[in-house]
Amino acid sequence: MSILDPLPGDDLGAHFDALANALLEQGQLLSPAEIHGCLGGLLGGGFRGDRAELITNMEQTLDTTFHGEIADAIQGLRDEMEACIIAGEFDFQLLLPGEDLELGQRVEAMASWCRGFLGGYAQARVTAGAQAEAVAVDSAEVLKDFAAIAQAGPDEDADPDGEDGEEHYSELYEYLRVAAMN
Repeated sequence: MSILDPLPGDDLGAHFDALANALLEQGQLLSPAEIHGCLGGLLGGGFRGDRAELITNMEQTLDTTFHGEIADAIQGLRDEMEACIIAGEFDFQLLLPGEDLELGQRVEAMASWCRGFLGGYAQARVTAGAQAEAVAVDSAEVLKDFAAIAQAGPDEDADPDGEDGEEHYSELYEYLRVAAMN
């Protein structure tokens, strides 16, 4: 049984926690969000290799090694992402912690997801030998936005119980979700 069974759906926070625990058990200090973002960036950048090539590219991008349950989870996440894209139903979801965590921690995970995406996207272009080619204007704008979000951190002046922060977080989440699919 995989740590992602059943496949991510309604309770992504639980899947985030399960993957975080598996990473800690293997001595990894990576965030599940960064892994998911990296995978999204690789696929968005055109990576189409097999499982072994996927794991190798993820390891190079994130400067680590994956094996066993984590490698299986990465392949499961890939299968889920590709199914969402192929279905064309725009139901792709980011693997981020659940709402039980403070907003600041969720913002940091979102930033980590964006850093992973940018690294994965760059790795895909290097793997394809396309780093000298210009990025499409729309994609370049999205990548700039992702880079800005990757710098995000908790707003120490914000009201932790304020609705504005949650609303902004939801808007950014939806933007990232749609932009990553495109």
